[in-house]
Amino acid sequence: MLDDTRTDDLEAETPLLFGRVLDGRGGGRTVTWQEANAWQPGTPGEVLWMHLRRDRPGVADWLEQSLGLPEPTAELLTSEDTRPRAFSEDGALVATLRGINFNPGAEPEDMVSMQVWCDGQRLITLRRRPLQTPRSVMHDLDAGRGPVDAGAAITSLVEHMIARMNRSIVDMNEVIDQLEDTDPDDDPESMLDKISTIRRNCLALKRHMSPQHVALERISRDAPAWFEDHDRREIAETIDRMRRYIDDLDISKESAVVLQDDLRARAVAQSNRTSYLLTIVAAIFLPLGFVTGLLGINVGGMPGASNPDAFWLVVAMCVAILVMQLLMFWRWKWFG
Repeated sequence: MLDDTRTDDLEAETPLLFGRVLDGRGGGRTVTWQEANAWQPGTPGEVLWMHLRRDRPGVADWLEQSLGLPEPTAELLTSEDTRPRAFSEDGALVATLRGINFNPGAEPEDMVSMQVWCDGQRLITLRRRPLQTPRSVMHDLDAGRGPVDAGAAITSLVEHMIARMNRSIVDMNEVIDQLEDTDPDDDPESMLDKISTIRRNCLALKRHMSPQHVALERISRDAPAWFEDHDRREIAETIDRMRRYIDDLDISKESAVVLQDDLRARAVAQSNRTSYLLTIVAAIFLPLGFVTGLLGINVGGMPGASNPDAFWLVVAMCVAILVMQLLMFWRWKWFG
C-alpha cells in the first residue's frame, strides 16, 4: 500500500510532504519547500503541486501570506470541519473531499479528508492523517503518465479517491456473498455480528459519500475557466461512477437486512418450536402429576394403601390417561 507518510529528511520540519512541478507532458520534477516557496511559472504549462500536512504550525498563516488567501478560506483548508464541499473564489477552486481510510487498524467508515486549493498554476492539497491517493498520483507523475495540468491533476485525485471507495464496497459484497452461502445454523451469532458491521459500514459510507457527490457536482458545474471542458467531462464520469457506488451501498445494505431478518426469523421459529414442545410436555405431565400428587398425600383413608396390587393399578391408570391425551392431541392436530 502507498501512503504519504514518508518525507525527505530535509523537509521533516516543514509542512511539505512532497512537491512536484508538472511539466505539461505527464511528468514532473521534485521540488523542496524552499524551491516551492520561491517558484514562479517557467515554461508554459508548468503547474506547482504541493502536498502539505495541515496540522503543522503556521500552515494557515502561510496560506494567507504566501498565496494571499482570505482568512476564512485559510481556516477552512486547515480546520477539522471536513464535510465535503466545493466552491470557486477569485478564480480558484476550493474543495474538501473524503476518501476511505485504509490505514492499519482503521475502519472503512472512518474517512480521511483532503482539502484542495488551486488557481490553475498552483495546486495545494492538505491532509492530517495519511492518505494514499496523492501518493498514487505522484507515482504516476514520476512514471511520466500523470496529469498534464491543474485540472487533470484534480480529476486524477478525485478518480483515485473514488476508485478506492469501490474497493471497500466490493469487499463488503464479497462478505455478504460468503454469508449467503453459509449455513445459518453453523454460527448464527457470528453471522449476526458480521451483518451488523456491514450495515453500519454501509450507513457510514453513504452518509459521507452523499455530500461528496454534491461537492463533485459543484466542481463540474462551477469550477473556474482554467478547469477545461474535458476535465468537467472526467468529473461527470466520476460522478456517475459514484452514483453507482451509492446504489451498490443501498443494495449491500438491503442484502444485509434480508440476511439479518432471515436469521432472526430462524431464531424465532426455533424458539417457538422449543416452546411448543415444552407446552406439549407440560400438558402431558400436568394431569399425571395431579394424579400422583393426589395419591401421594400422607393422610388416613387413602384407597389401596393395604392392597399390594394398588401400585400397578395406578400405573395402568396413568398409562390410560397418557394414551387418552395423545389421542386427543392427535385429533386436535397438536402434532401437525
